[in-house]
Amino acid sequence: MIKTEILDNQQIAPDVYILSIPRVIKFQPGQVIRLVVNGTQPRLYSIASGNKESELKILYDVKPDGLVSPLIKTLRKGDPVAISEAFGKFRDNEDPAFWIANGTGIAPFYSMFKSGSGTYKTLIHGGREKDSFYFQDEFQPFFKEKYVRCCTLERGEGLYYGRLTEYLKEQKFLPPSQKYYLCGSTEMIVETRDILISKNIPFSNIIAEIYF
Repeated sequence: MIKTEILDNQQIAPDVYILSIPRVIKFQPGQVIRLVVNGTQPRLYSIASGNKESELKILYDVKPDGLVSPLIKTLRKGDPVAISEAFGKFRDNEDPAFWIANGTGIAPFYSMFKSGSGTYKTLIHGGREKDSFYFQDEFQPFFKEKYVRCCTLERGEGLYYGRLTEYLKEQKFLPPSQKYYLCGSTEMIVETRDILISKNIPFSNIIAEIYF
């Protein structure tokens, strides 16, 4: 493990934060790290920053009954933490593809986006409220009509009212030659995978990263 310290711990939505540390490791967009705070068991987090940035960031939500996230929430600038080297194979290339995420599962796609891999992508983003579409202010002007926000609890201009799985079910055609990258809850990934297969997407073109 590599010792470092906190640069910032910014709240961006209710119970959702971005933790920033110096970029003390090399990584590829889509990879994860292990984070250790005060001797706790390591926790896995996707990197949520571009591979040219000077800071390494993680996006996390605070689970009230969690063993680590309430502790991470209390960290301030200068507090010590330790991280592992980056690892993982949730990687994309420059080909056209669909990025599908809910909750903090948007993190690896944000890393890919900030690293310059957003061209030719369609981003389908699921959330509960209007403020749960993390990084939407950056995504919207870039992806335009290829950024679909599926909101389950609120209606609003530019929002699809319903779960992202419902949106996918309604699509008459999804290109079978493209890759479909899924990141988020187990429930979303399992259901989305079944929907894609029912629409003749080859299983080999569905790549998933589950957030527990």
